[in-house]
Amino acid sequence: MRVALHTKVRADRIDAYDAAHREVPAELTSAIRAAGASSWTIWRSGTDLFHLLECEDYGRMLAELAKLPVNIAWQARMAEFLDVVHDYSADGSQAGLPVVWELP
Repeated sequence: MRVALHTKVRADRIDAYDAAHREVPAELTSAIRAAGASSWTIWRSGTDLFHLLECEDYGRMLAELAKLPVNIAWQARMAEFLDVVHDYSADGSQAGLPVVWELP
């Protein structure tokens, strides 16, 4: 399944946010893959962040990651940068952007 998300980085934290994503812990990327994600891309336009991820089951992926210390630490770190924080717990599994149109 594909899931699109929208978050916002604080204007005064853009550089730090970008820098953090140049150093995502290998333990975290391995955990994301093990939880069923095959890809995750984040684009930034000013302070707007757009995520597109592909995974087997988004709710299950979030539930698996929610209990991992490496993910808990990463989410706490990201909360320092974001104006709009996505709920990356299983409760946030319905937060994906609705599809409006796809090229047939």
